[in-house]
Amino acid sequence: KALLARIEREIAAHSATSSGLIQFKANALEDVDITRALYRASQAGVKVELLVRDTCRLRAGLPGLSENVRVVSIIGRFLEHGRIYYFRNGGEEEYFIGSADCMKRNLESRVEVVVPVEDPLLRKDLRAVLDAQLNPNCNAWEMQSDGSYVQPESGRDAKSCQQVLIDLAERRQREASRLKRRRPQGF
Repeated sequence: KALLARIEREIAAHSATSSGLIQFKANALEDVDITRALYRASQAGVKVELLVRDTCRLRAGLPGLSENVRVVSIIGRFLEHGRIYYFRNGGEEEYFIGSADCMKRNLESRVEVVVPVEDPLLRKDLRAVLDAQLNPNCNAWEMQSDGSYVQPESGRDAKSCQQVLIDLAERRQREASRLKRRRPQGF
């Protein structure tokens, strides 16, 4: 219910001066109510960007229905299993992480948790993941309006988004190690 309410809020807040944006990263999108709400968001002009590893009930790029929707699937070295839910919310951005995929069984028949992420540094990390994986030049597959997936020309020779995130983690680790060595004794 909370995800549906936020999708509806994004639709209501969307305007020419404050464009709506919804971004989800999940393993699957099967829930009919969520799918219908995302179609309504697209029809209202809200940009919907989905990172869905497996089954995706929503079709991207259908005229009059989902022309504002982009669906990307990441296939790489690591099994993508994270879940991130992002809403622009008129500039008052909201990030959520959790265990629930957008599947009826997960949303209605199980105990699943979706929690807000409020710490600015953690939000920055989530933004880095979404940006890397939604980058049109990353090595990913994009859904076509017929439900098939193709790898865009620009992404075929690109660095994998998973490698981009590995590189980022390694830089952060080097920086943390450098700071730890500089720290005075006793701290």
